[in-house]
Amino acid sequence: MISHKGSILEIAIFLGVLLICWNIEIFTARLVDHQKRNHAFLNAKFILSNLPLQLVLGITFIKVIDWTGLHHFGILYLLSYMKHPFVVFITSFVLLDLGEYIYHIIMHKVKRLWMFHAVHHSDNRVDVSTTLREHPGENLVRNSFTLLWVFLTGTVFWAFFFRQLIQTISNLLVHMDYRLPRKIDALLGFLFITPNLHQVHHHFQQPYTDCNYGDVLSIWDRIFGTFRRLPPERIRFGVDAYMNKQENDKYSSLLKIPFGKYRSPKKEKPE
Repeated sequence: MISHKGSILEIAIFLGVLLICWNIEIFTARLVDHQKRNHAFLNAKFILSNLPLQLVLGITFIKVIDWTGLHHFGILYLLSYMKHPFVVFITSFVLLDLGEYIYHIIMHKVKRLWMFHAVHHSDNRVDVSTTLREHPGENLVRNSFTLLWVFLTGTVFWAFFFRQLIQTISNLLVHMDYRLPRKIDALLGFLFITPNLHQVHHHFQQPYTDCNYGDVLSIWDRIFGTFRRLPPERIRFGVDAYMNKQENDKYSSLLKIPFGKYRSPKKEKPE
């Protein structure tokens, strides 16, 4: 019962923030209305394949968290200072965010997994609806990795739940068709992934595709040398190996991408 209530609340917050971001994008008016609607309708189709899986996995997360709590299993139970709720939350948040960074790199570096992730990157009109554009195969892989991080860290339910809410809101914000003013981006980007930084990650060629892997925090990219910036006028969305418009604009074609032949990406000289 708790897992279902948590999932419903997370979905409600996701839809609320999605609507807010959508209206901000309309106000900035980078795309004409019919293009934006058609683009969003295509990406929204992925809800049909991902939502049932998301709800089922919610039950699995609860069972794993109950087991680690009952057996005091996980990194957090090995740390003697884990007494105050704020410390518990921050430590859980940082460890899970590191896990998401590692997962993201794996999805880019393992060829077959990259082909699932390429469905998300193939979007050549990145906006808030791109958040929805996730192949059901990647959805399963991503949640399996998150389940592993939750198991290894021993994260308690309430900390995991609030972390997921922050991650959900962050993912919507960084995919927005909007750029922060340079000074604000420089300030926020020192710690967090911003729309400006994530747009570089969606550039159609390496090495920029292979940078700014951070989920919520940008510190991992800075620590491990995967942090990059690119002038906005240079950014072109998509993936060079998957630039066919007919393929990118059909839901059925996008679902088939991971099961086709691997396409080698090109590489441009970084600035």
